This record gives sequence, structure tokens and C-alpha cells, in this order.
Amino acid sequence: MIEVKNLTKTYGAHKAVDNISFEVHEGEILGFLGPNGAGKSTTMNILTGYLSATNGTVTINGHDILEEPNEAKANIGYLPEQPPLYPDMTVREYLNFMYDLKKCALPRQRHIAEICQVLKIEDVYGRLIKNLSKGYKQRVGFAQALIGNPPVLILDEPTVGLDPNQIIEIRTLIKMLGKHHTVILSSHILSEIEAVCDRIVIINQGKIVANDNTAELAANLSNDRRMIVSVAGPAKEVANLISGINGVEEVSYEGSREVGVHEFAIETVNGADIRRDLFTRLAQRNWPLLASGSRAMSLEDIFINLTIKGNGGQL
Repeated sequence: MIEVKNLTKTYGAHKAVDNISFEVHEGEILGFLGPNGAGKSTTMNILTGYLSATNGTVTINGHDILEEPNEAKANIGYLPEQPPLYPDMTVREYLNFMYDLKKCALPRQRHIAEICQVLKIEDVYGRLIKNLSKGYKQRVGFAQALIGNPPVLILDEPTVGLDPNQIIEIRTLIKMLGKHHTVILSSHILSEIEAVCDRIVIINQGKIVANDNTAELAANLSNDRRMIVSVAGPAKEVANLISGINGVEEVSYEGSREVGVHEFAIETVNGADIRRDLFTRLAQRNWPLLASGSRAMSLEDIFINLTIKGNGGQL
């Protein structure tokens, strides 16, 4: 559905996007992540036709975004981080204006009514956009992206400004839309990406450093080097003891769930098995080891590892 090949964008001597390639398949929800300045926004602007590439191609549903811009854009519904709203229009006027602008052929009243029902904006349909809350403005912006029922949706921070209940509603909506649309979702809320997306692409310093689902990325990065333990003992002294065990690379304090019992996340060097040494040393000091086990890396762990610790290292 979406094919990006050898995409490069330069500004003078600076490469904002450096020869990246990836695909998004029909019915897939792809999470697109990257730190500020990584090239994420530039890539999304090229995908939607707002910027031209220096080299490479972007194909949307078989149409090259540069060679056939009108045909390609007709397949895209785009919600930028700042929705393109006209504050002096009512919601009704704005959605009808976008309907005409997109040359939509679906039955006007029924189509717009269905979108308003899905986004729950019927109650503000006759109100001026400038008088709406930020959450409602965001939903009106989402509504314009759905006009014409495009097969591809590109959503940049779609839950910005929404309250927790509205965020859950939008997540549910994105999952539902993913059954019939191809979706690219960009968000700084990593738990949102983890909850909604089938696959994740992470870009850093203009290059793709990860392209897989969360579980596979975690497995490739962790190599079973991470474990979490609960110990009954003085937190600082326990941390120092663990840090002194041969094979321990890093110890972080995770908090206390009960009085006198502390949790620690331990990362070891490749292949190191510290379990017996850890048990022996704790027992010698009469600090009971109450729980021990491996812990899967979260998307936040993966993101930090690839964009900070790994300095953008390729998987």
C-alpha cells in the first residue's frame, strides 16, 4: 500500500533523511517514531506530498507521490500535529468545505454525519471552531482526514489535547480503522504506539534503526540480559552489592511495593548468569531474595537504547 525506496532529503550539507526504505502493508497500523530532529516529520511531509524528496521514491497505492501527486494524495487522509482548521467557520461549514475541496463523491449528508458520529462531534456541529476546546478541535481535524474514506491514514500526534477518556476512544477508533485502512501513526506517547500498532519503525539521525514489532525488537536488543529482583534489605547497600557482582553492567532502582522490600532492574553483559552469585551474596547478609525473573523491554527501553545509548546503531 505504501512503499518508500531509498528516500533522501538534504538541506545544503545536512541530510535530514538518509537513504531510508520501508513498506506499510494493506490493513497494517505502523508506528513511526523518532526523537526531535531525527527526520520523522520530514519523512511524513514527503509521504503526504508537502515536501519533495532529494532522491528516492514514495508510492501510495501504486501512485508515485511526485509523478502522480493528485492520484496519490486522493488515497491519503492526513491529520498533522496542528490540524488545518479555519477558526471562523462552524464545524458544519468546515467539513462541507473539506468535502468539496477533496472532491468527495460519497453521499454528502450521510457521509459527514457518519464521521461526526464516529468522532462524537455532533453536539458541536453548528458551533464556531474558534470557540471549541482543544480536544474538540483535534477531533474536527481527525474528521477532515476521514472525508472521502481514504485507504491510507497518516496521523501525527492524533491524541494531543485529549483527556484520558477521549484518548482511549481515539485509540479504539484507530484500531477499528486499521481493519479497513492502512495507518501510519506518529506519537510521542510510546504506550499509545505499543497499544495500537502492529509494527514499529524508529528513525534516528535520518536513518532507520529499527523496523519490527515490539516483541522482536525487545528480543533482539535484550538477549535475556535484563532481570528484575525484589530484595528485603537496605536499598542503597543492596544496590551496591548487586553492582559488585561480576557480569553486572547496570543496576537501577525500581521502587518499593512494601515496607523494607525493594525492586531492582539488573542488566548483565552478554551471556552472564548472575543468579547463583546473587543468591549467595544476599544470603550471606541475611537479605532475602523474594522474587527474581526476566523482564521484557518496554517500547520506551527500546527507544532509549536505539536513539540514545545505541547512538542510532542499526539492528
